[in-house]
Amino acid sequence: MRRRRTRRSRVVVGALVLVTLALVVIALSTGDYPLSLAQLWRTVWGGGERVEEYVLFQVRAPRVAMAVAVGACLGVAGALLQALLRNPLASPDLLGVSGGSSVAAVFVLLVLGITGPVLAVAAFAGGLAVAILLLWAARRSGEGGFRLILAGIGISFLTVSITGYLMVRAQVELAASALVWMTGSLSATAWWHVAVIVLVGVLTLPAVLAAARWLPITQLGASAASGLGVRPETARLVTVVAAVLLTAVTCAFAGPISFIALCAPAIARPLHGHGAIAIGSSALVGATLLTAADLVAQFALPGYSLPVGVVTGALGAVFLLWILATSKGRQL
Repeated sequence: MRRRRTRRSRVVVGALVLVTLALVVIALSTGDYPLSLAQLWRTVWGGGERVEEYVLFQVRAPRVAMAVAVGACLGVAGALLQALLRNPLASPDLLGVSGGSSVAAVFVLLVLGITGPVLAVAAFAGGLAVAILLLWAARRSGEGGFRLILAGIGISFLTVSITGYLMVRAQVELAASALVWMTGSLSATAWWHVAVIVLVGVLTLPAVLAAARWLPITQLGASAASGLGVRPETARLVTVVAAVLLTAVTCAFAGPISFIALCAPAIARPLHGHGAIAIGSSALVGATLLTAADLVAQFALPGYSLPVGVVTGALGAVFLLWILATSKGRQL
């Protein structure tokens, strides 16, 4: 049985890697200046013309790399929160982390009139502030998951109210730019944005690995987990901190892109055929979904590019309707 599961996991991961690579190649070669596979290969190895190098390395590659990095981070964050709360509908959107980043970024943009790196720092700080509130609200060990969900819903409503107030009182031009950021967009990506997200992901990796090892044990119950040497409070703290860091850094540079963290783990887990957390597969599914959504956002309407958050929002709505249609009365 273990060999069968291992073999299936390898096949799933390998297939997801191939799908992600195929979408990356399509995204790099498609656009107003199309690149054939031969041109793409030649340019990657330094043999392309100057215009091909500019289009590839300065325009398309940062955006594609950002889509992969952001999608992977959101997929991991969603998988961690869903495993922690034992709820397939849990996501950073539900817990208010994305809302906290939005409030901080919108305040800096509309009230202080500051953009650039300060906006990213503010969004990151807003997500961390929400994390502190969540951990304080869920400090009781016996009912941490239930309290965490309630606290997250309350914070989400509060952040929506604050953001709406700031938008109403702002000038029309500034409100329009803030609305684009709040929707989620990859259009203004620079290489240093990608580098920061990858760095935070690497620094968070030990916590993610620890959470992946502890969460299946904590699902056995507090007494059983303690008997096996895992403290549920520590596992909850490490999981929430890792998920919040990954979500906050993506919101800082790409805005609060919705539903990727919700959909990716729910798609990845059934592929393994057993009750796995599927963190690695969730990262790959998240990268695939966001890369595909960005392609749709760029080319679905000829001559007009949409923010990628519009496409992911539509994807999430369809996904939720599909869950309701296929659940057949089962408890979610």
